[in-house]
Amino acid sequence: MRRRDLLYAVLALLVLWQLAAWAINKPILPSPLLVGIAFVKELNGDLPLHFLVSLWRVAASTLLAVALAAPAGLILGQSPRLNRLLSPLVYLLYPIPKVVFVPVVLLLFGIGDLPKIVIIFIILFFQVLVLVRDQAAALRPELIQSVRSLGAGRRALFRFVYLPASLPAVLTALRQSVGTAVAVLYVAELFATQKGLGYYIYYNGSTLFDYPAMYAGIVAMSLLGLGLYFTVDWLERRLCPWQAAA
Repeated sequence: MRRRDLLYAVLALLVLWQLAAWAINKPILPSPLLVGIAFVKELNGDLPLHFLVSLWRVAASTLLAVALAAPAGLILGQSPRLNRLLSPLVYLLYPIPKVVFVPVVLLLFGIGDLPKIVIIFIILFFQVLVLVRDQAAALRPELIQSVRSLGAGRRALFRFVYLPASLPAVLTALRQSVGTAVAVLYVAELFATQKGLGYYIYYNGSTLFDYPAMYAGIVAMSLLGLGLYFTVDWLERRLCPWQAAA
């Protein structure tokens, strides 16, 4: 996506926001200017801390999900017997909205960062597992045999065949689940915590009734999601140059 197109999209959203603020004409929807002033003001307050806490939770859960789901997907994709054994379990758990597990995870793991990381990890794990499994299963046997005929062992197969084939699937899964992960992060941060953008948004909107600050938190969470999305795009260009060329 070109920067100019992105700038036009941002300007269009700001215009629509301003028109909606004029039409509603209530404190519940302040203008972009008021929110921008509040955002700059909150940068000198607690907003950066809440942003970093949320970023840590998303980053930790993402790294954990990729570290566990990518190898598991490769194993399932290359082992038809194991795939047949575990596919029914994946088939049953994958469509379930993971946000329903938030109360259960909080009861099991208590307060703090761990339950928030766990619930986001569950979402990302199944996304990465399914896409990597399908990508690994789609590898042509003759491709693997041709590499083996050149004397490649397991390490060479992983480096030159399985890893390049699975990277696009991992990045696609992350791109698809970024929005869901940030949305679930907001829900998870409403419970048993006093740090994070979810708590910040809820506290300013429902307790302090400081709507400009509430929208500043929403903008910060949107920037978090966009930053993660653009990071995945950057990783794809660096790690999968053949995808970008295509």
